[in-house]
Amino acid sequence: MAISLTKNAAKQIKKQISSRGKGLGLKLGVKEAGCTGFAYVLDYADKLEEGDIVYEQNNVKVIINEKDLKFLDGTEIDFRREGINEAFKFNNPNVKDTCGCGESFAI
Repeated sequence: MAISLTKNAAKQIKKQISSRGKGLGLKLGVKEAGCTGFAYVLDYADKLEEGDIVYEQNNVKVIINEKDLKFLDGTEIDFRREGINEAFKFNNPNVKDTCGCGESFAI
């Protein structure tokens, strides 16, 4: 499997990297956090680190370290505006449970 991006997500990533002025792509990972176990971590990637895997779609790169792939494999990244809020959303087929506040998930 792989990581996929919607057109809205790709457009937003391009916009953010452009306004930042540099960047190879979006770095996606997970960390232990919250009440159910894990939370997504987003950052810019300026270079590849050992173990990084690059997925490219719509001329945008998403970089994931192989240690996080078991948590993220098959995830679709979307970007949505809901009222005055806007955020990246993750459609992750590996998630078995989420906390009530939506900040963390369990595999």
